[in-house]
Amino acid sequence: MGLHRILVADDEESMRWVLSKALRKKGYSVDLAADGNQALRQVREQSYDLVIVDIKMPGMSGLEFLDKARELRPDLLVVVMTAEASMKNAVEAMKRGAYDYITKPFDLEVIDAIIEKVSRARDVSNQVSLLKQELKDRYQVEKNIIGNSAAMREVYKTIGKVAGSDITVLIQGESGTGKELIARAIHFNSTRLGKPFVAINCAAIPKDLLESELFGSERGAFTGATERKTGKFEQANHGTIFLDEIGDMPLDLQAKILRVLQEQEITRIGGSQNLSVDVRVVAATNQELQERVRNREFREDLYYRLNVVPINLAPLRERSEDIPALVEYFLERACAELEIPTKQCAPEAMELLSNYSWPGNVRELENTIKRGVILSSDPYLTTADFASLTNRQETIHAIPQEQSLESLVEMKLRNSMNGIEKLDKGDIYDRVLEQVERPLIRYVLEKTRGNQVRAADILGINRNTLRKKISELGVSIKKD
Repeated sequence: MGLHRILVADDEESMRWVLSKALRKKGYSVDLAADGNQALRQVREQSYDLVIVDIKMPGMSGLEFLDKARELRPDLLVVVMTAEASMKNAVEAMKRGAYDYITKPFDLEVIDAIIEKVSRARDVSNQVSLLKQELKDRYQVEKNIIGNSAAMREVYKTIGKVAGSDITVLIQGESGTGKELIARAIHFNSTRLGKPFVAINCAAIPKDLLESELFGSERGAFTGATERKTGKFEQANHGTIFLDEIGDMPLDLQAKILRVLQEQEITRIGGSQNLSVDVRVVAATNQELQERVRNREFREDLYYRLNVVPINLAPLRERSEDIPALVEYFLERACAELEIPTKQCAPEAMELLSNYSWPGNVRELENTIKRGVILSSDPYLTTADFASLTNRQETIHAIPQEQSLESLVEMKLRNSMNGIEKLDKGDIYDRVLEQVERPLIRYVLEKTRGNQVRAADILGINRNTLRKKISELGVSIKKD
């Protein structure tokens, strides 16, 4: 982290010149002010990591500046310079909140030592603040991830398995399923807690700007680059970077991401120096990356480098048993934000919400509940408050939880195999598997329009295995 931007305020031009030259040589961005009033204006307009200010200046003294500047920025670090080495000046400066106090004339080594001291203090302060914020965020993330369905339990298990390592994770799921929440949960349960979590949406930034956002740029690297810019990878150093919608990343940039994963190094645009970064990468996409690889729209080597541990987030329509808990949570949160008594959902409204297909997933459900809370004046939300859902006619005929596929298969087995003791040894397993596999393969082939490569990918089996199954089970293939 350290220091980046420093303000030097002194009415002596020679002192401003000497300090600015020395500090810029060290790589700092330096602004100058000739008096206290100008310095205060700059503090209002810019964000500084450190101010070095002379105690005696025309118009406004350094001590007056110190009082007013710390009113604006209580966390601002100020070093006071003076030509009068009096105890009164030193005590007064420190009482008013100066970080340190130096007497003119001084060697530049003194400034170097103070800068290093301030930099360490800034790092410690930033880490403490970051840790406090991340602990708060961790609580919010864990509170926000709702669901006890089988699909979500598998996600929780995977988070637990990967959180303690630095292994790369690829989160796949439709828009609105909560991919960033899962990425944050991985970070907050890892050894990198207290270090930065930096998220960037690769689809939301224009392609010509994405590279500088990720890797940073040097001053003069391109038109408008008036100063050095720190990229997301540097900002995430020692922490986690979340590359959301990575499937939209341009191919040439994918090659540079691959290099970061392999070498743990970056190069700023316009720079020649390789910078080491210690960053854990979590990526996410709502696209079928394997299909993009086949279409040469996504690098195969990057795909396998990212897909070390995949986490697949099921769409809300496939875990409808989680909807009641989500509804209750969003109701409570929306009412708290509006500072009104908590509303409840009438049984028929809950049934409507549970049977809706939710193409926008959890995000759509949250917005729907919030809209219902805002527009309804009653303590109970009814189907009338969700009329827009019925108008879209996108309801699903979900199997009730007690009538899941597993329970239906079990019921069918009980009804059809009363004479199980008469079955030949080993016969039941093959017979049941055959009756489950045949409709499954037929359904997937139907959805992929007879594309066996795609069907094998979806089923998670080898293409040769799929061909063998098609032959053994007598599955007919219909092609459009």
